[in-house]
Amino acid sequence: MNKLVSLGELLMRLSCENALRFSQVGNFNIDYGGSEANVLITASNFGLNTEFLSVLPDNDLGKAALSDLRNNKVSIKHIKFQGNRLGLYFLEAGAINRPGKVIYDRENSAFSAIDPEWFNWREIFKDCHWFHWSGITPAISANAAKVILHALKLAKSKGIKISGDLNYRGNLWQYENANPKETMSELVAETDVLLAGSYACEQFFDIKNVKSNSELSANLKERFPLLKQIAITNRKELNASHHKWSADLFTGTTLLSSKEYDIYPIVDRVGTGDSFMGGLIYGLQQFSDQKALDFATAASCLKHAIVGDFNQVSKEEVLELIEGDGSGRIKR
Repeated sequence: MNKLVSLGELLMRLSCENALRFSQVGNFNIDYGGSEANVLITASNFGLNTEFLSVLPDNDLGKAALSDLRNNKVSIKHIKFQGNRLGLYFLEAGAINRPGKVIYDRENSAFSAIDPEWFNWREIFKDCHWFHWSGITPAISANAAKVILHALKLAKSKGIKISGDLNYRGNLWQYENANPKETMSELVAETDVLLAGSYACEQFFDIKNVKSNSELSANLKERFPLLKQIAITNRKELNASHHKWSADLFTGTTLLSSKEYDIYPIVDRVGTGDSFMGGLIYGLQQFSDQKALDFATAASCLKHAIVGDFNQVSKEEVLELIEGDGSGRIKR
């Protein structure tokens, strides 16, 4: 039974209510999320078998964080419970011309101490045909960077397909001797399918002044010849509440483009890139490259209307949007 596996940190998300600012809020809404878990829940809802690897504190908060994964049929049998601290992040959503803000509180979390010896990799990679990673994980700690590289090299040796998302986070990469350029170059060198962007590529690889996604893709392909497909999402921010959204997919020879969606008003933009990646991983196994791109873009468009990190939409809803039904009318 083929399965998609990913490894990362699960976080408690505390969001300001009703577009309030941190200085105004009296209560936070609590959700759980994290880039890799977001990808897996999206893919699981579309029908893929998925498994999440992580380390959580051995307390009630750590166990509560897994409820959404269980509810969405993501396997958690290799989760490790040790340590005391669940990572947090605080979200102040933007509105109109006021940008949103994120504050991380994840230093010395249970996950940050992760060690490759804690996992039975032989059992984990049994029946695994696809492994996904995010650039957020190696930014958390030296231990996390070591584990994700270990996992990628082992997956590559077994012929498992590997996808990654650059996910540059400037507020992370703060641990001693952190070297994001070297670390990310090692990870991308093992990767088959990459979700990239011009800003992240400039930060990680000094790829500057590119004039198009085609040029950016060619630069990445030249630097990392094992890359087979490169996806790039295009977000035009008219303001914090109104975006235009599309994506491109470089297939090695051709740059494919999706339609552009006009998204207004945005309910929640967090996790939209992850929902794109989950949709792309599913789509590349089910459809042509063009339809896979269209599917991923439509899935992530719908995520903008879902509160929380996780994309709670079905395959049928995504296909309806691709086919032109974006009316939002009530289904009776």
